Amino acid sequence: MKKWFLLGSIIVFAISCDSTNQSLTLLDTPLIVGKATPINLDLQETKIVLSDYVLDASRLDSITTDGPFYVDVDNSVIGILGRPKKALYNMTFWSQGVGESVLLKRTKKSLHSFFYQAGQEVSDVKIKGDFNAWNPNNTILERKGNGFSGYETISEGTYQYLYVVDGVEKRDPTNPDSISNGMGGWNSIITIAGSDPNLIPRIQTEDKSSSSITLTSNNQIEKVYAYWENTLIPEGMISIQDNKVTLNIPGNAKEVERSKIRLWAYNQKGVSNDVLIPLHKGVVLSSPNQIARRDQESMVMYFLMVDRFNNGNQENDKPLNIPEVHPKADYFGGDLAGITQKINEGYFEELGTNTIWLSPITQNPEGAFGKYPEPQTSFSAYHGYWPISNVRVDHRFGTSDEFRSLVNNAHDQNMNVLLDYVANHVHEQHPIYQEHPDWATDLYLPDGSLNTERWDDQRLTTWFDTFLPTLDLSRMETVDPMTDSAIFWLKEYGIDGFRHDATKHIPEIFWRVLTYKLKEQIASKTGQPVFQIGETYGSHELIKSYISSGMLDAQFDFNMYDRAVSAFGGGGGSMKELANSLQESIRFYGDHNLMGYITGNQDRPRFISYADGSLEFGEDTKYAGWNREIAIQDTLAYQKLSALTAYMMTIPGIPCIYYGDEYGSPGGNDPDNRRQMQFGNLDRHQQATLERTKKLIKIRKDNLALIYGDTEVLGVSDTHLIISRQYFDNKVVAVFNTSEEQVSVEISRGGDINFYGFMEDGELVVPANTFEIVTYN
Repeated sequence: MKKWFLLGSIIVFAISCDSTNQSLTLLDTPLIVGKATPINLDLQETKIVLSDYVLDASRLDSITTDGPFYVDVDNSVIGILGRPKKALYNMTFWSQGVGESVLLKRTKKSLHSFFYQAGQEVSDVKIKGDFNAWNPNNTILERKGNGFSGYETISEGTYQYLYVVDGVEKRDPTNPDSISNGMGGWNSIITIAGSDPNLIPRIQTEDKSSSSITLTSNNQIEKVYAYWENTLIPEGMISIQDNKVTLNIPGNAKEVERSKIRLWAYNQKGVSNDVLIPLHKGVVLSSPNQIARRDQESMVMYFLMVDRFNNGNQENDKPLNIPEVHPKADYFGGDLAGITQKINEGYFEELGTNTIWLSPITQNPEGAFGKYPEPQTSFSAYHGYWPISNVRVDHRFGTSDEFRSLVNNAHDQNMNVLLDYVANHVHEQHPIYQEHPDWATDLYLPDGSLNTERWDDQRLTTWFDTFLPTLDLSRMETVDPMTDSAIFWLKEYGIDGFRHDATKHIPEIFWRVLTYKLKEQIASKTGQPVFQIGETYGSHELIKSYISSGMLDAQFDFNMYDRAVSAFGGGGGSMKELANSLQESIRFYGDHNLMGYITGNQDRPRFISYADGSLEFGEDTKYAGWNREIAIQDTLAYQKLSALTAYMMTIPGIPCIYYGDEYGSPGGNDPDNRRQMQFGNLDRHQQATLERTKKLIKIRKDNLALIYGDTEVLGVSDTHLIISRQYFDNKVVAVFNTSEEQVSVEISRGGDINFYGFMEDGELVVPANTFEIVTYN
């Protein structure tokens, strides 16, 4: 059934008469479960899945906006029709005369033309880049005269790209601008210019009282949109005067333990940064001691590979011990009991991390699979990514009771537990494949070629290996059992969320069904959110496409990690490029995103082995890990590792320590980057690195500016970067210096110096290849 709603109507809210304690009318049961993410409007028409926002559509009476739009609701899809003239609008879902709202943002996309000059000997030209998920088949140019031409709709920002000419990758011969790809090669870059950022409002938190919040802007503001949770705060509760915004806190916020105010502003030049202000029983949160385990912005994540972390129960050790499997690819004996042991010994508490991400613990096969040529070896399933069951604990890791004990002990110590969940594929021994082989995608493509490791051109169907069938998760008969198995871990063990493997290889319908079930069966009943973070290697556009109210909360920002590794580790990257990457991530994911910012992971060589010269950028680091002994060659690399960690701790998002990076474990790519965790016998460089990591995490947790603060790049050159984070009167300034000489920068006096810097002649001096974090309270 199709409904049309005339939009642009006046929105009226019931509020109390006391101007300092105005309360908003709320529904007894919210329409929107969880945070409503802003909707980016396309050029002409925007399609939105209704269930992404409204859990029970039968309760919906109407939809209105304050813009020149019509809405078309057809088969549970909202169509927003019309060309937006202003930068921001609001859309409200109505039920029983009460509204819940979501911000609408005008697109920043525009058409960009490409032309590649080529003679008649060239028959085929495509483009691959950040703007098309690096899939050349998404942008095929047409022959026009003496070359090939085409168009792409691209948002403002900086993008890497290459031409693919008759199957050969080439940089743009007419574009002199190139950038290292972090792997020994180079890509062309283009910049789609937007408005002058110096003319756009930059909002900062300035002052607070028990009933109001004051913010300031560096430029004129045309209008402000502010939301308490998912309720639009009426204009009558907001005043704008001389670039200063005063906002009254809704009176009924006092009835809620934790709630949040989100705010955006705009003028003719563009949209401001987004502001996030947490409330504790209706008063602005002002102390780190008020932070709770469920405050997702405050998470400091620790990723461990269960088999390689700690052996707490030798009775479940079952290595294959066969000639076909190299010892590096066999089970080491780590288990759930070993993790619980370290929780109870206080390892994580002393380190400071408050969220443990476990590698997959579901039952995997017993034998050896796969092949590596040199040295010739097969692999055990020690890593957990080859499930033959999605609901049983692997007996080599422990029992259901041991996992339940792990989760309960973590919660008792105010820590979250995230489980790595594999939905994209199963092992060929999995009953779901044995009983329903047609539920898998095709191993062979129509042209007869093998559909394995086709990460881009066959993104949604490719197999990871011939013994790992990829499930066709576009079919509901496959989606339902797989999403139900994820829900099982929440209901049975009370975990706090998931890291989702191979996110980009799974159709969006799976994520929508899973998130709907999470909201319906868990979040709406407990009042507690379930955190979901995905793994996607690709462009900002592709990564962002999976983040919304109806899908994931976040993904890991590998683009940022790659740029940081290149900049801090000696891969040819500059601080300017890193600053651009930071600004790009904020532009796509928001100033207060929940993206994961890693020091390393199980699929990348260890950063420290790049930084000390053991690994070369561009070499086959997996081969290196197998065929030479990689150990620390230059102890300066420990300092560089701490700089990388400091960067991840000071930017917006959720920092994540990969096990062993807290002290500087070396290694090539997997499995060499998955060595046994070392708890004792650290040398002085490792111990010093561990102490710096602890201090960095403590600074992160002790400064609300690093959790909820606004972000500004104060200065940047090829070799140094200055970042400022501020939340009311708490300010943190981070300075990074990758040059071979000390650098002096002007900063405000009165801050605490924490690491390598010192004051001289009124300036902060940061020595070569170090960093400093200055805190102000």
